[in-house]
Amino acid sequence: MSPTFRALRNHNYRLYVAGTLVSNTGTWMQRVAQDWLVLTLGGGGTALGITTGLQFLPVLLLSPYAGVIADRFPKRRLLQLTQAAMGVASLLLGLLAVSGAAQTWQVYVIAVVFGIGSAFDAPARQSFVSEMVGPDDLTNAVGLNSASFNLARILGPAIAGLMIHALGDGTRATGWVILINAVSYLAIIAQLQRMDLAQLHSPKPTGRRPGALLEGVRYVRSQPRMVMILVLVFFAGTFGMNFMITSALMATQVFGKGAGEFGVLGSALAVGSLTGALMAARRVRVRLRLLVIAGTGFGAALLVASALPSFTAFALFSPVIGFCTLTMLNSANATMQLSAAPEMRGRVMALYMTIVMGGTPLGSPIIGFVGQHFGARWTLVVGGLVTLFGVALAIAVYARMTGGWRGLLAASRTPPARRLDDLAPEVVQAT
Repeated sequence: MSPTFRALRNHNYRLYVAGTLVSNTGTWMQRVAQDWLVLTLGGGGTALGITTGLQFLPVLLLSPYAGVIADRFPKRRLLQLTQAAMGVASLLLGLLAVSGAAQTWQVYVIAVVFGIGSAFDAPARQSFVSEMVGPDDLTNAVGLNSASFNLARILGPAIAGLMIHALGDGTRATGWVILINAVSYLAIIAQLQRMDLAQLHSPKPTGRRPGALLEGVRYVRSQPRMVMILVLVFFAGTFGMNFMITSALMATQVFGKGAGEFGVLGSALAVGSLTGALMAARRVRVRLRLLVIAGTGFGAALLVASALPSFTAFALFSPVIGFCTLTMLNSANATMQLSAAPEMRGRVMALYMTIVMGGTPLGSPIIGFVGQHFGARWTLVVGGLVTLFGVALAIAVYARMTGGWRGLLAASRTPPARRLDDLAPEVVQAT
């Protein structure tokens, strides 16, 4: 089997990838439909920002606790519950839109409910990968997860845009798209049920004890590599990765396009992300310098995109943004998982997801406000500049924690350990 797809040798992982491809395609269809629903209900950039912010607010508030839950309970069952909860939320929103009864405040409320399910789903899903494949194939599996996610990101927005346009561009059209997403959750629930439990590398549940959350925070704070990653992804995730808002505003305000072209922009981003994911899947090890280069490239790409003169140029350049984004996030994700002790992985990934996604409730309304009052191009300018600031701050923080720039240069050439007994002394002591 090709090194790019070596994790697919695992039966459970093959089931997982197939199920998530279907479910993620539906999720991306809903993301486009939900934003278009807000616009058709009379909302502007601020309303889009509020919707996105409310959907990610539970991630900020609940993900740390969700990480504790992920370490305490079987992740396979937990994932089935969270997927079912998000399916019910999608079903309700779809029925409201199809019936013509949907209002903006209802979208806000369901976005919060959906976000609660996502908050408990993310750390369990991220840490469950290592239970399916083991350390030798973990980097490859993380890359293939991203490839599957971004293949869905290509298909989902394109299908959603075409469906909404074909059905009349109104609220009922968005409702049918959202209902398809509700059904798509059954795919991953069924695949999780079919897994062979004997092949899972599940650590012993940690059990309930006081201070489990703070234990995870102290563990992460003791790891310079992890702290550097969290600083970088906070600024990039909060202010740079608001693609659904920036693409919607660029498509409508700057280029005067509709739902179909909006969906094309989402798919164009995903083409670059898929390319980056497949390249990441071939890597055996990840170095910090790759993360820094990708973060810098992402910030610079946003600045370039802000100045592009036409929809065609913007769409053709979008894969570059997607490639830089995926390379940055994939490097961060794999490094966090490979550096974490198995019994801490749920809490580590929960803190990671809190930072990379939890900043959205802060960033989305700001970016939406900037777009509405200063113009869509400024959403990209602000995102790019803040991301570059985050890269510089992350480097400075790491250098300070490791005793200077020499430690940073040495670490940039050293990949994270792949097994606990390969970890640096300070990591072993923290466990």
